[in-house]
Amino acid sequence: MVSLKSGGMRIADVARCAAYSVQQVRNLERDGVLPPVARTPKGYRIYEEVHLQSALAYRALAAGIGPTEAKKIVRAFHQLPASQALARLDAAHARLDAERAELRQAEEAAQAISSEPIEDVRVSDSMSVSELAAALGVRTSTLRHWHAEALVVPDRDPVRGTRRYTPAQVRDARIVHQLRKAGYRITPLRALMPVLRHEGRSDEVAAALTARDASIAVRSKALLDGAAALSAVLSLHGSMAYAHHVRQSVHPS
Repeated sequence: MVSLKSGGMRIADVARCAAYSVQQVRNLERDGVLPPVARTPKGYRIYEEVHLQSALAYRALAAGIGPTEAKKIVRAFHQLPASQALARLDAAHARLDAERAELRQAEEAAQAISSEPIEDVRVSDSMSVSELAAALGVRTSTLRHWHAEALVVPDRDPVRGTRRYTPAQVRDARIVHQLRKAGYRITPLRALMPVLRHEGRSDEVAAALTARDASIAVRSKALLDGAAALSAVLSLHGSMAYAHHVRQSVHPS
């Protein structure tokens, strides 16, 4: 872990060790990601180890859970009791664990779905929008959104003009549903689905899910790094509180 044990760091020192610009460090201080900074009699800021570790914690957490949630968690370690701050970090880990569980389910479902035969099907095997929505457990508006995004495009009944999903399109919808549950966004799915329809469907789905698994692993490692820095923040806050208590005991106001 990066560390500067000597006190009295300059803002440039914190920026260099945390791989941020000086302005970014100022922004973190402004947003409460760094705890309040002491100043010299002449008004110069004095940064300590706790400021560096806070910046490192934010940097790691932002890579794992995004900047907004990362700010909330690091601020909690400055402002809330340790048990409450740790609970927020635990919740972030729990969300990643839930993503892993959904990913495992999606891998199993996609493998099963991709092997389903669709040859020798009958027109009567097709499904309406409401029938498919009920089968998937989604709203009809969700299917219409997938249609608008060209993820799953149904046929039109030549007589009534209503939307009908062929067995192949139903399978597409089931795969989209599983990938969406696994965390895939519309934009990458829009690029992936045409490939799946024409080239090795099962292999492509497996590759997409493997990529998602790798992404979760990277984010999980980022949370681990952030937790290490936050542990240092907790210890430093404890040391500072103890030092303040000793000073108050020796020199009571």
